[in-house]
Amino acid sequence: MAEGYEQHQRAIVKRLKDRGRYDYGTMHKIIDDTPVLHVSFPPDSDDEFSAMLPMLGCTGSFNPNETPKEQPYVSPGSFPEEDSTPEEDLTSGPRDIYLHGHAASRLFKRPEDERIPVTIAATTMQGIVLSLTPFHNSCNYASAVVMGYASVVTSESERLYALTRITDNLVTGRWDRSRNPPTKAEMTSTGVLRVEVVSASAKVRVGGPSDDRKDLKNEDVVGNVWTGFVPTYTFYGEPVPSSYNKVESVPQYMRSWIENENRKGEQAAADAIAQAKK
Repeated sequence: MAEGYEQHQRAIVKRLKDRGRYDYGTMHKIIDDTPVLHVSFPPDSDDEFSAMLPMLGCTGSFNPNETPKEQPYVSPGSFPEEDSTPEEDLTSGPRDIYLHGHAASRLFKRPEDERIPVTIAATTMQGIVLSLTPFHNSCNYASAVVMGYASVVTSESERLYALTRITDNLVTGRWDRSRNPPTKAEMTSTGVLRVEVVSASAKVRVGGPSDDRKDLKNEDVVGNVWTGFVPTYTFYGEPVPSSYNKVESVPQYMRSWIENENRKGEQAAADAIAQAKK
């Protein structure tokens, strides 16, 4: 079994256990493939409902001794570019999750030394699976639920690391190809949280429709109800310039990123469908 996160009772997949995943690689890939994460945390009042916010985030392992390499566009925290650098190893061990938001939001108003219990959810979908009966319709998906403690990051070097990662998780290479360094006002108004993962689990569904034997033997049903897949993935379209854009053509790093992401999404959907033939 691949090394992974603790299988605590709160995080164990109980229904359809064979779909459960706990290894580092699966967990980290789902988190990084889902830029907008849903973060739940205790309310700061007598409200009976827990609070939840959609937040930009991704995984990371901050090394305070890391220095920029003597190459362009490789700030600490940058994601590797697929056309020039091997893909980052997400399987090597546990990682933190970094989140960012406005410094005035409730999460960042907590005391700096407070560790806030949070639950983070992320889901990607690779296709809709249509069966003979609505009760067997499903989706091919990969979901992750993470429990951990969030702390406000105060170190400027770690904040820059986290913000670089979160930016490059949206568009690879974007941080170093933007106006830099950040202004004092930008850094003051932006908060960063580091989440130390305590327990986590993923659930992955691949393959085709599954129907009752009785329905499969009924020619009237099989002959009149279409069954199969609708591949699903995020598709990035042609970039649209802003009203004040003066750069004549879309930069090649953006073109490469769009092509890579669309290719990966299409392949992931195809791979999930291919499992039906095994």
